[in-house]
Amino acid sequence: MFELVFLGTSASAPSIHRGLPALAVLADEQRFLVDCGEGSQRQILRSGIGFKRLDHIFLTHAHLDHILGLGGLLSTYGRWEALDEIHIWGGLPAIERVQALVYQVIFRREQPPIPIYFNRVLPGKTLYQGRRFSVRAFPVSHRGRECYGYIFEEKARRPFLVEKAEALGLPSGPERGQLVAGQTVVLGDGRAIHPDEVLGEPIRGTKVVITGDLSRTDDIRAAAAGADALVIESTFLDRDADIARQVGHITALQAAELALECDVKFLFSTHISRRYREFEVIREVRKAFPNSYVPRDLDHFAVFRDKPPQKLDIQSRSDDEDDLPEGGE
Repeated sequence: MFELVFLGTSASAPSIHRGLPALAVLADEQRFLVDCGEGSQRQILRSGIGFKRLDHIFLTHAHLDHILGLGGLLSTYGRWEALDEIHIWGGLPAIERVQALVYQVIFRREQPPIPIYFNRVLPGKTLYQGRRFSVRAFPVSHRGRECYGYIFEEKARRPFLVEKAEALGLPSGPERGQLVAGQTVVLGDGRAIHPDEVLGEPIRGTKVVITGDLSRTDDIRAAAAGADALVIESTFLDRDADIARQVGHITALQAAELALECDVKFLFSTHISRRYREFEVIREVRKAFPNSYVPRDLDHFAVFRDKPPQKLDIQSRSDDEDDLPEGGE
């Protein structure tokens, strides 16, 4: 299961109701940030997730509406030392732009007080490996070089077959955990029991695909295939498809058609242009793909395998609960 917290859902510029692009992904005890538009740190606090453990940042591309929030966020992290270190991934243009922001503007005359690690994305390579899930990148077509989307995916697991274990005389206890972990165990009577004897066929884990901005969908079908949740830009409506092509974006209808073609379970349409009313985007997406939603800022969802996402309540925090140490100006 993954949790998605939509921190900013507007395209290019903020509106009264929508901030610039940023999405928090929560998995086990780890927190990730995908893009960091202007104002993201305020949204992080409003969402209730706070800064703790939010130390892995994935950038989809180098455009300013997706990265300018890093200036304030890294300044806050550096000033209060809320984290031990920061890891930032992205294509080379995004990394170079953020490095200029960090070393020429924020910390221009001093070493950052916490280590900041910059990592150039390599498509298909595992960028982060957790105990139960991984993160990898895939290339997308947009304006400029080295634009990426990201796949958060749980490891497949093999269910423990209790009836088979009992038939083999396997007692309850640590031996069962060892078998689930793929280890052979030897019973007191000398019999060896192998994992294949008590484990079922692999069951895939939850898969969340986040595209960032893109100008076409035909080249990301493999990445989107079978996703339990696809978070994709829907900047324009189909009536403005010509404009979308000119500026390197897609329409809500294209996003819906991709979800339908790729057996996606649920679609989140984001990166919404200020020129449209929300109901117009909802209507266009759901006409082609009913299992879809246009999230608003601070919407929070839990995503499961083969089940509809569950909307969660915002855990609001007061101003004195921002998980930063006390101190003067």
